[in-house]
Amino acid sequence: MPGPVNRFFGDLAWQITVDRLGFLLNNARRYGDEVSYRMAGRDFFLFSHPDAVREVLVTQNDAFNKGLMMRRAQTFLGQGLLTSEGDFHRRQRRITQPVFHPQRMASYAPIIADYSRRAAERWHDGEKLDIHAQMSRLTLEIVCKTLFGAEVEDEVEQIGHDMDLIVRRFARLFSPLHQFLNRIPLPSNFRLQRSIRRLNALLDRFIVERRAAQSLAPSDQKDLLTLLLKARDSEGDQGAMSDRQLRDECLTIFAAGHETTANALTFVFLLLARNPAAEAQLHAEVDAVLQGRAATADDLDRLVFTRAVMSEAMRLYPPVWGIGRQAMREVRIAEQTVPAEAVVLVSQWVTHRDPRWWPEPETFKPERWLAPDPNRPRWAYFPFGGGLRGCIGEAFAWTEGMLALATLAQHFRVEIPDPNPPKLLATITLRPKFGLMAIVKSRNVNTLPRGTGVPPVSAT
Repeated sequence: MPGPVNRFFGDLAWQITVDRLGFLLNNARRYGDEVSYRMAGRDFFLFSHPDAVREVLVTQNDAFNKGLMMRRAQTFLGQGLLTSEGDFHRRQRRITQPVFHPQRMASYAPIIADYSRRAAERWHDGEKLDIHAQMSRLTLEIVCKTLFGAEVEDEVEQIGHDMDLIVRRFARLFSPLHQFLNRIPLPSNFRLQRSIRRLNALLDRFIVERRAAQSLAPSDQKDLLTLLLKARDSEGDQGAMSDRQLRDECLTIFAAGHETTANALTFVFLLLARNPAAEAQLHAEVDAVLQGRAATADDLDRLVFTRAVMSEAMRLYPPVWGIGRQAMREVRIAEQTVPAEAVVLVSQWVTHRDPRWWPEPETFKPERWLAPDPNRPRWAYFPFGGGLRGCIGEAFAWTEGMLALATLAQHFRVEIPDPNPPKLLATITLRPKFGLMAIVKSRNVNTLPRGTGVPPVSAT
């Protein structure tokens, strides 16, 4: 297989450190659908064709484990669904899957709409703010309420700071020196450990509180943590999760449910600000469907263009930009032999930008989702992964993202003063490296109540 080679010691590692998204995309365009390279004594394979994506994630999934990066991520996330392997992962997936049934996710729509309305109430016409920070706070409050049944207004800044620190630290996992760097008594390492301890203590507190509430009024609690406490393995003989397993799963859901949707919404607002025609069409749909009332789960099927906007934003800026696997045995992918222990990569960032499947791939065109190309391969688009390890919270992510976007778009439009593309940070997720400064403009300036940035919205 063709691919890049080291021109000098550490060349490829340096290229990936400086610009891993550009490294993958440029090599795929230069060498084709199958790219191989060797780095740090290990073979790497990048597969970009949708058929190969399907092989890696679905048809030959049993030939791979999650690989080195996810083993390293256990330092932060423990043994949750994102990092666990083998029989343990399958058991945890069986226990957790019913909790995330799409119909159950719809029941959280009132919470999502309410917290989105509260977010809009904090904004004022003409105010300049970091839209990424705003979306992070919003999704953090939503996930705390839906997952734990907890109001965290007094703690949200500290929790957000701790989560941000952990997500940014994932960048170190790409370095072969990460274990050495983590052991040095650096101030950054002490800050990270404090953040991890605070989050673990918070989750332990939530678990204790939910257990107590469940014993007092078992039928009254509807949050996801309560459902996880009640969940049992229908096929195994080990029953419910231990408190440590429960905490690890909660931390994974907490991190993923907050971080990925915040990033997706941030890039949605960036793209709408750059494309006024699409923004106007979104506002027209939201106004016509909601007619001034709060968004509900019943509106999801009618918010067709809203879904198209979310879909297109996740094509261009996928919250998860790449998926790595490690071969447990020799396996054939796309007619190529992948040896045992090799690392296999499939990248949403690369495949979502392939002009064979996406005409004008760099252009934001939500309308392409209104009449999808019947010849486009299924696996040309996989923002939530797929197969047995596909995102268990996909239904929740769609519900949260669409209802939050519709609610905020009822009241505000966003302007991005900086005309330049944002610098990107690709760690375990894709996010703007330095936030995203925006000016929020009320769509209802003449009807604003005194002292607030948003007019009242009917709950009916």
